[in-house]
Amino acid sequence: MKGFFQEFKEFAVKGNMIDMAVGIIIGTAFNNVVSTLVKKVVMPPLSLLTDDVNLAERKYILREAAENVEEVAIGYGEMIEVLLDFLIIALTIFVVIKFINRFKTRAEDPKDKEVVTPKNIELLSNIERLMEEQNTMIEKNLNK
Repeated sequence: MKGFFQEFKEFAVKGNMIDMAVGIIIGTAFNNVVSTLVKKVVMPPLSLLTDDVNLAERKYILREAAENVEEVAIGYGEMIEVLLDFLIIALTIFVVIKFINRFKTRAEDPKDKEVVTPKNIELLSNIERLMEEQNTMIEKNLNK
C-alpha cells in the first residue's frame, strides 16, 4: 500500500491533479457562460425571426395531455439550443488549441529566435547537428 500512496502523492505534487482541477473548473464556468450566451443573446433574436416563437419550447406532441394523462412530446427546440452550445464550445476549443499548437510549433523550432526553445528541444537539436557532422565526416573518410 505504501507504493500506492507514494505514487498518488507524486501525481498530486507534480501538478497533474491541480492542472486537471483547474481545467474542469474553468470548463464548467465556460459552459455556463456559453449556455447563457445562447439562451439570452442568440435565441431572443432568433425567436424574433420566427414570429416570437421561443425555440426552447418548440416540441412535437405525440400525445396531448388529458385529465390523468401526461403530455408526451419530443422537445426538439431545446435540442437545438444544446447543439448551439456545443458548436460554440467546440469552435472556441478548436481556436484555442490551434493557437497553442502554433505557439508550440514555433517554440520547438530551434532556429526561431523569437520564442524561447525548451531545453529538451534544444538538446535534441544539438544532438541532431552533431550526428549530421559525424555522418559528413564518415562519408568523407569512406570516399578517400
